[in-house]
Amino acid sequence: MAGTFTCLNYHLVFSTKDRRPFIDAALQPRLYEYFGGTIRNEGGVLYQIGGLPDHVHVLARLRPVQAVSDFLRDLKSHSSGWVTDSFETHRTFQWQEGFGAFSVSKSDLSRVSDSIVRQEEHHARRDFKSEFLQLLQAHEVEYDPRHIWT
Repeated sequence: MAGTFTCLNYHLVFSTKDRRPFIDAALQPRLYEYFGGTIRNEGGVLYQIGGLPDHVHVLARLRPVQAVSDFLRDLKSHSSGWVTDSFETHRTFQWQEGFGAFSVSKSDLSRVSDSIVRQEEHHARRDFKSEFLQLLQAHEVEYDPRHIWT
């Protein structure tokens, strides 16, 4: 085969430090635009973004040239610096260490996108911790419950 062909869609989930409700109405649209620009600058495609004041869900296609962990490390680091520099009221903004990254098949993109759009409705029934544990279990990701939130 003469080329490299990929379709790497990811559902990325990460929270603010200590799940503090930093992502308010003033920050949210600009932060989401920042993420979209970063993903596009890296040659990716942003399909959907959403969340609540304490966490973010990103559905995106990424290129295979960078590991997901490296991409997220840079996205979180750069966006945290941008937030603290740009918003006087968010000088202590930080992201929690770690993240969830789940592969999404093309046939499931609309289902995952819809769930991201409905985050507020979804969280009326389930908190972030329960939601995240459900994602881990649905994708059969092993974890130690004693250390998942530390």
